[in-house]
Amino acid sequence: MLSQTNLKLLLKKLLFLLFILLFGAVQSNAQVHAYIKKYKPLAVKLSAEYDIPVSIILGVSIIESGSGKSKNCRLLNNFFGIVGKNSLRHSKTSTYHSMFKEYPNAEASFRDFCHKMAKKKFYVKLKGNNDYHAWVAAMSKSGYSQYPALWRKNVLSVIKQYKLAPVSKNEDEQQPTESPTEQPTELPVKDTTVDTIP
Repeated sequence: MLSQTNLKLLLKKLLFLLFILLFGAVQSNAQVHAYIKKYKPLAVKLSAEYDIPVSIILGVSIIESGSGKSKNCRLLNNFFGIVGKNSLRHSKTSTYHSMFKEYPNAEASFRDFCHKMAKKKFYVKLKGNNDYHAWVAAMSKSGYSQYPALWRKNVLSVIKQYKLAPVSKNEDEQQPTESPTEQPTELPVKDTTVDTIP
């Protein structure tokens, strides 16, 4: 039987391999624009309910789901790398086993992310604040990512590159840009700590 230390090491190695598979190829601009077009109405709806900026909901989901192309996103409807139960975890028929939570649909995943953010200590202070820099900083300080500096850089880069943040008070008026400025840097390991944060 594996010791807890060996199990953690094995888990980290598996997460690293998973990350390479998920983010090995650079996301195409067209894929990201299609993703934004598809999920922005949902993000706007949840932003109104939870007072979390649309830019945060979309930016984090783009990074964590590979713009909807990651295996966890496709098989489990998991857009945010949230750890939990799924039907593949102990399946003997599936060749793919995952520690990530399974959702019935995209809206359930997006809603769970917003619900989890609303439970964080920083939420009360930032609720209704559209300053995405403050949100990303607070999330990274709270342990959302195993690599906070790199994760923060990637999320901020995506928000800026695709103009997800509002230039006016009406966040819904903002459209994504056609030309990217800077590609996000690959994270060394897929971040999955959102469900395990105290």
